[in-house]
Amino acid sequence: MRLTFAAALLAATATPALAAPLHSYAGLALSASGDRVASVEAIEGEGESARAAHGRIVVRAVRDGKVLATIDPCAKCSYSGLTFGPGGALAYLQRDRETGTVALALADGKATRTIATVKGIAQTPRFSPDGKKIALLVTLNAAKESGATQPGVRLVGEIGEKNDEQRLAVFSLAGSPVSDVRPVSPANRYIYEYSWTPDGSGFVATTALGNGDNNWWVATLDAIDATTGSVRNIAQPRTQINAPRVSPDGRTVAYIGGLMSDFGSVGGDVFTVPFAGGEPVNATKGEKATVTSLTWTKGGLRDVRLMGSDMQIAAPGAKGTTVFWAQPASFAAGDGRVAYSADGSVAAMVASDFEHAPAIYAGPVRAPHKITSENDAIAPSVKAESITWKNDGYDVQGWLLGPAVAPAGKAPMIVTVHGGPAAASTPRFVAADSADADYVVKGYYLFFPNPRGSYGQGEAFTAANKRDFGGGDLRDILAGVDAVERAAPVDDSRLGLTGGSYGGFMAMWANTQTNRFKAIVAGAGLSNWISYYGTNGIDQWMIPFFGKSAYDDPKPYVEASAITDIKKARTPTFIYVGERDIEVPPTQSIEYWHALKELGVPTTLMIYPDEGHGIRQPEHVADLRKRVAAWWAEYLGK
Repeated sequence: MRLTFAAALLAATATPALAAPLHSYAGLALSASGDRVASVEAIEGEGESARAAHGRIVVRAVRDGKVLATIDPCAKCSYSGLTFGPGGALAYLQRDRETGTVALALADGKATRTIATVKGIAQTPRFSPDGKKIALLVTLNAAKESGATQPGVRLVGEIGEKNDEQRLAVFSLAGSPVSDVRPVSPANRYIYEYSWTPDGSGFVATTALGNGDNNWWVATLDAIDATTGSVRNIAQPRTQINAPRVSPDGRTVAYIGGLMSDFGSVGGDVFTVPFAGGEPVNATKGEKATVTSLTWTKGGLRDVRLMGSDMQIAAPGAKGTTVFWAQPASFAAGDGRVAYSADGSVAAMVASDFEHAPAIYAGPVRAPHKITSENDAIAPSVKAESITWKNDGYDVQGWLLGPAVAPAGKAPMIVTVHGGPAAASTPRFVAADSADADYVVKGYYLFFPNPRGSYGQGEAFTAANKRDFGGGDLRDILAGVDAVERAAPVDDSRLGLTGGSYGGFMAMWANTQTNRFKAIVAGAGLSNWISYYGTNGIDQWMIPFFGKSAYDDPKPYVEASAITDIKKARTPTFIYVGERDIEVPPTQSIEYWHALKELGVPTTLMIYPDEGHGIRQPEHVADLRKRVAAWWAEYLGK
């Protein structure tokens, strides 16, 4: 099946045109009958700094990708939350940032109408099983965007006394448009994810009291009555939890449970627990793969999992897991990785890899096929290779990007460590106008390792860096560099290291542990775990990794802090961070920059105004790209 996928994409790029625009597909949904897909499609602007293009909702036939309908009632709005009802109607969210509203809209093939208008933000609409209602997560009068990676509110005035609340609201499709939205779930309880129960009387949800950004790591699995909003606890898992799903008979709840460092970076095993309550059971215990999304269809459980270099569509069961389809690619669909028909026999997703631009794949779950051709003319900008190696008894994997033809001599290499740490570097298309493509053209190799602590090798591998940040994972990275140097003409005297968030920590930390890297770029990094514990907005994430708080057991926090060994740092380091980053506050970067300056190590710090955990504003992205490229050129000689 892997060869079929590769051959289809290779054929699409066999006779490329130069500088073809990239066609994007987002928020893909599949109809219950499995005959139609819908996604938000757009033609992206040139360059990484280009502003997001206006997208339109496009409905296509699964059989051949033929466009059946285009929905675009608001030229100034963005669309998201696409979902089909059991009768075939399509619901979606229409956001107008000028008015600060989100409309829940319904397209039934005859007309498009507004069901409700939310003053604030909203996400994840879901039809009730009978198709007569739609539930929606709403944050009324939101002070910030949903999620800890978004820019935080400025810390002025009395701190910590008011938090945004994401709650569940339910709307009837038979009534008049609603503007006075009244959530059904109780106040002071943040709802992260949910699913309807099969009888339509309520929901299963992951919820937490208080601050939604911080308390996801201690969220519980609960049942919520759709009429009264009363909450009943189902389970209090010992892991982080995602994707609560209910069996068709209503008796069992399944979810993804595991050691997770960030909401949205989903990975773990499949657990089940009685809807009435009880002790969760691990249904995929010991499997050397990471489940990243989960759906319960009438045909049984369906999951998407990362196993080494491959993304797999699979079905966990009592006798083991059945893998339907696997590719060395990335999948995306709606709020998961793959969308399924109601009976689980048809699957659809947006698939891409480093060398092949995104395309919609859809069809039988064992053999989905490419149904779009908009990106067929786009040529690959890099050559990608999966690199595997062994270290300390672990099997480790990573990705190497380079030119199609190896250079005559040895070339510099930039090593990029992913964030998390519970995450993974997986294939994503490298566009010709991207920074990565530019580096390869200039003669760099790019290496993306997935050391212990990453997804893709099973839960034990993900948990292997507990209380060992910067220990075994750094050794895995350095061993991975050795493996690359055996496979490609890389100049060991011209190595660069970069990363953001946890990758930023690793970049800062490695500077105090090794002189192997000649230049470092650290984005939103952590330099002092003790001061970080008391100043970040999500301190709950640290307890599962460190065991106790920094106040109860400071030793592992001190030992993993770059500041502890800062006098060993010698490598020139460029540092950047967002001004309103609540996940990793800019004070961490300031502290590290100050130390390097005092020690005489070449360094520059850039704090971007109004940015959160990640640089997103186009003008800032363009500025950052120029600065980083100049840093590599100065210290790596390209």
